[in-house]
Amino acid sequence: MAKSVNQVFLMGNLTRDPELRSTQSGTSVCSFAIAINRSWTGSDGQSQEDVDFFDIVAWGKLGELVDQYMSKGRRVMVQGRLSTSNWEAKDGSKRSRVEVVASDVTFLDGPSDGDNSNRSSRSSSASSSSSSSSTKPAAKESPDTSPSDSNKKAEAENKPVDLSDIPF
Repeated sequence: MAKSVNQVFLMGNLTRDPELRSTQSGTSVCSFAIAINRSWTGSDGQSQEDVDFFDIVAWGKLGELVDQYMSKGRRVMVQGRLSTSNWEAKDGSKRSRVEVVASDVTFLDGPSDGDNSNRSSRSSSASSSSSSSSTKPAAKESPDTSPSDSNKKAEAENKPVDLSDIPF
């Protein structure tokens, strides 16, 4: 029998501030949504645009990091799996919902990108398996390097990658 795969990668902007809750057992769970814009040229030659919205759930330390560092409008890449929930509404109708359960969240905005009023604007990546951010430590200055050279290197390391530069 063939192996099944359930994995998604999504990159977009948060449509609202993340909401952090705790289960009865004390496990943190963070809910947020992202919007993904797409554009294409229609058969009539006119430019078309559309937006897709996705609900995301991040559990444990990953959810806490998303709540701490992300806010509405920030760019994010989410890796995870699709999960379907089914239930019966009070009126007896059957309902279902598909959401992404995040296993990794990468914060794409740099320190000066976006408006992040009450939250830190540090760029980092968080993973549910590692439970830590992957920000690089500051480079140590060597005696033959001037402070301005180290500042330039530090600034270059903190800038987000421009995804339009990637050839695929």
